[in-house]
Amino acid sequence: MVKLNDRLAEIAAGPQGPSVGAFFDLDGTLIDGYTAVAVYRDRIRKRDVGLRELGQTLGLALDMRLRGADLDALAAFAVGALAGRQEEDLEEWGERLFRQQIAGLVYPGARQLVEAHRRAGHTLVMATSATWFQAGPVARDLELDDVLCTRHGVAHGMLTGLLDGGALWGPAKARAVEAYAERAGITLTDSYAYSNGAEDVPFLAVAGYPCALNPDGDLPAAALLHDWPVLRLDPPGSHFGVGALVRTSVALSALLGSVGLSTGVGLLSRSRATAANLAGSIGPDLALSLAGVRLRVSGEHNLWARRPAVFMFNHQSGLDMAILGSLIRRDVTAVVKREARSDPRFAAIGALLDVAYVDRAAGRGRAALEPAVAKLRAGVSIAIAPEGTRSPTPRLGRFKKGGFYLAVEAGVPIVPIVIRNAGDLMWRDSLLVHPGTVDVTVLEPIETAEWPIDEIEKLVDVVRAQYEATLRQWPGDHAPVETEHSS
Repeated sequence: MVKLNDRLAEIAAGPQGPSVGAFFDLDGTLIDGYTAVAVYRDRIRKRDVGLRELGQTLGLALDMRLRGADLDALAAFAVGALAGRQEEDLEEWGERLFRQQIAGLVYPGARQLVEAHRRAGHTLVMATSATWFQAGPVARDLELDDVLCTRHGVAHGMLTGLLDGGALWGPAKARAVEAYAERAGITLTDSYAYSNGAEDVPFLAVAGYPCALNPDGDLPAAALLHDWPVLRLDPPGSHFGVGALVRTSVALSALLGSVGLSTGVGLLSRSRATAANLAGSIGPDLALSLAGVRLRVSGEHNLWARRPAVFMFNHQSGLDMAILGSLIRRDVTAVVKREARSDPRFAAIGALLDVAYVDRAAGRGRAALEPAVAKLRAGVSIAIAPEGTRSPTPRLGRFKKGGFYLAVEAGVPIVPIVIRNAGDLMWRDSLLVHPGTVDVTVLEPIETAEWPIDEIEKLVDVVRAQYEATLRQWPGDHAPVETEHSS
């Protein structure tokens, strides 16, 4: 059994360059689960699977498992059931399934492996028996170079119900990788391969550096026979645990308690700003500490270099608000849609922070941002997520222009706060926090006072490029971090 850090070190010390391939299986290897399960669950929920099809599918799956049959019969039946569908519709379906279900199944450690191979300049390829509609969104999110997978036959934009070639399973996958390597000029003896299943022994055997990743069934025994390393990754952090439930409950109680205490102080002092700053100074730190979450911060001095400012952050997790509170601490508020003013769940915190409510109704445009601009001109900073909503993966979403207009209109700098792994400790739709360390890099303020208002899109591109570069080449990975921010 090898450790993840040891494997990462081996990749860094091993063969480098694009002539080295890194080939990854998908189901059970890159993700903690199976995309086919997500597909059938979604179809059943939409009543798109009849009893006859479901029965035949289960029978073929059972036959494959008990008799060791190959995947061709099951794949051919599954593909045939989708005959006549529009290819474009299947593309959209796959993207939706990825965002809603599959993104949260990707192993955080698998992302680290992919990034290690990327830093080594390797050619990154997914090799899977899953179809393109299942595999493509995962490959795009991980920014892999290519995908070898089972393909639907397509004619005139519609699925024919036939396989375009056989299922990419067992020896067929090994042959496909060998053919790809020959076409792409990849030296397989210098290359890497990862899989979790015994059916992929031929696939693993073609690479010079195979690894049984999260192995199940007979693969551990095969790995022992072939003297292949075995690596097991920690599952995504959405699993339930009593410890996580207790820590989350205590942390939330402490946060709410600090809000109540701060509100009381504000009433006595007749100062909402005093109450908000007190809440920002003690609540987030206390909540993170009780939840077992530490912040490892690079560039912390940039938080104080220029204020007021528009603090931008990439939104991954429900933890982000506590992280931002612990970092920015005082004289800051947020931009919230006007409809939230009447939401009783938000009213108290909105009143405490004196948030800037904006009307996002059609036709208002930049005028809707005037309340937030007024806050900035009054010396109060704004925290905003340019993606608008939480991303289902660590990969950046599309940046919206609102926060950039705010900065330019008010003539204040943008301070990018880059959060790397908050989603590993609290998943997008999870209510539970898991202990660990969140990496944060605060970039230098970007001055906007002289930025032309009609060149906002260029400003968006500049800031987003800084996020991309930081996430790609994290400062703390190759040099000592500046600060250990204790909560």
